Amino acid sequence: MNILLVSPLTPDTFWSFNHVMRLVGKKTAFPPLGLLTVAAMLPRDWNLRLIDMNVRSLTDADIAWADAVFLSAMIVHEPSARGVISRSNALGKPVVAGGPLFTSDADRFPEVACCVVGEAEEVMPALISDLLAGGLKRRYQAVEKPRVSDTPLPRWDLIDGRDYVTLSVQFSRGCPFDCEFCDISAVYGRVPRVKEPERVIEELDAVIATGWEGAIFVVDDNFIGNRAKAKRLLRAIIDWREWRGVRVNFTTEASINLVDDPELLDLMVRAGVKNVFIGIESPQEESLKECSKVQNFRRDLAADVRQIHNAGIQVMAGFIVGFDSDRAGIFEYQRRFIQEAGVVTAMVGLLTALPGTRLFARLTREGRMTGRSTGNNLDATLNFTPALDPEVLTEGYRRLVKELYSPREYYQRVLTFLNEYRPCGPRARLRMADFLAFVRSLWVIGVAEPGRWEYWKFLWRSLVSYRRAFPEAVELAIRGYHFRVVAESL
Repeated sequence: MNILLVSPLTPDTFWSFNHVMRLVGKKTAFPPLGLLTVAAMLPRDWNLRLIDMNVRSLTDADIAWADAVFLSAMIVHEPSARGVISRSNALGKPVVAGGPLFTSDADRFPEVACCVVGEAEEVMPALISDLLAGGLKRRYQAVEKPRVSDTPLPRWDLIDGRDYVTLSVQFSRGCPFDCEFCDISAVYGRVPRVKEPERVIEELDAVIATGWEGAIFVVDDNFIGNRAKAKRLLRAIIDWREWRGVRVNFTTEASINLVDDPELLDLMVRAGVKNVFIGIESPQEESLKECSKVQNFRRDLAADVRQIHNAGIQVMAGFIVGFDSDRAGIFEYQRRFIQEAGVVTAMVGLLTALPGTRLFARLTREGRMTGRSTGNNLDATLNFTPALDPEVLTEGYRRLVKELYSPREYYQRVLTFLNEYRPCGPRARLRMADFLAFVRSLWVIGVAEPGRWEYWKFLWRSLVSYRRAFPEAVELAIRGYHFRVVAESL
């Protein structure tokens, strides 16, 4: 069969990094790892094409070639995904749709021939058989959660890695915590399922075999959900780096309690983890209790962030405003915490109720739901009635984000981070692409855009005071340009 796999267009969001692609010489930030993995589950004698609409346009000729169109989308992709569905249906091609968008509410897409709800591994044999027989069912959903070690290696041959800023691997699915607003435990469970270290090393070898030398994103929602298994993997990666002589760095996501385990933190540094995204949500204890963020209770969160920075890992963090316990002063409280803790990449979002979460269920019972989530963490829209006046909340949110990513506040935050940061562990090789990105940034950020004087002062201070971390300073300046553009659009 001829199968067309389509990754829809990502709109302008906090994590899209759309505005810096021209600086770094790439087309988009992240590859469609889910689609690449699904592709590996299809028969090897089928003809596959993958179109990432963030890399190139989808044409009618692409759709006409296919016997079926496989579409994977997150909630934020809905407008683009609906366009792909409409075009495919118009050309008489059945759509097999999966991913969070369709898992959260497949019934909203009656025009889709087939929806895969949840994880795909267990249902693919039946789906393939039915597709060959011309009798696709409307819905496929596994009864049990799959063993992730049985998941095949992604089909990296279907994309050109040079189009992407970072490539990805997955170690685990699931999270032991059950934050009220988060759907991870509902979708993937509270008992993390992990791949054996040998299997992850095999995936890393496959990435390196493509010629990749850049960063690798370990996409787990909580890499340390099973600490013992995470340590085993980290030791294997340390040995792998030494044996293969590779110099790639890693980014991942984890919970703040990683600071409670010095051995774990040390292993992450030695394995080459340079960035970790942590859900801090709020420095206000009442808000953390409200959303059951138990791992953040009774902690000095700023001190925890500094401890990770001191170890040689940069903390990127998520923050939320709009909890019932939040009052009008929450915006300044959040701003002050983020600045003083040196959390450079601070994704601040309005609270949103995602389908399948305990928050969604509670607000539905209370009659407070007003709409659906857009999946965009920076669009300043509410889908429920908050306790705080909605206008006060949305305007305070917009003001907070704009302040955080104004040139002066942002560069001061980077300097605070650099003052705490202790570069150590293995470091990636600086490449010509990095030098070219720096040169382009000198013109775009240092000449063509507002905030240029703050930029030059920042570069000078970084070079004089934090020379060893100057590559990180340049990277953060480039990243900050994207954040500033999206913040100004609010």
